[in-house]
Amino acid sequence: MTIYALNLFDLADDDEYLAYSKRSPREVAKHGGRVVALGRFRESVTGDIAPRRVLILVEWDSKEAFDSYCKDPELVDLHAHRVRGTSSYVWHLFDRLDDLRPLLKLE
Repeated sequence: MTIYALNLFDLADDDEYLAYSKRSPREVAKHGGRVVALGRFRESVTGDIAPRRVLILVEWDSKEAFDSYCKDPELVDLHAHRVRGTSSYVWHLFDRLDDLRPLLKLE
């Protein structure tokens, strides 16, 4: 089942994150992921989460595909660039839905 990974973060070290961002699209794709949205923070309208400067939404073929990216031993150095290059990281996974009926328990 397709899932989405919502990534919200601040940049901590531009050079480190640049090293991550140059290589990560290729590696994400190899593991069944695709970036569907990139965003820069505009304004806080409502909510209790502290704003982050960057949004990245990645669609993954499955939770297993996401896990294979995160746990690939050949990508340890790549993930280290992400960790050092960011701060205040929020990484949430969401199941893909065609509509809201499963949440609303409507049939």
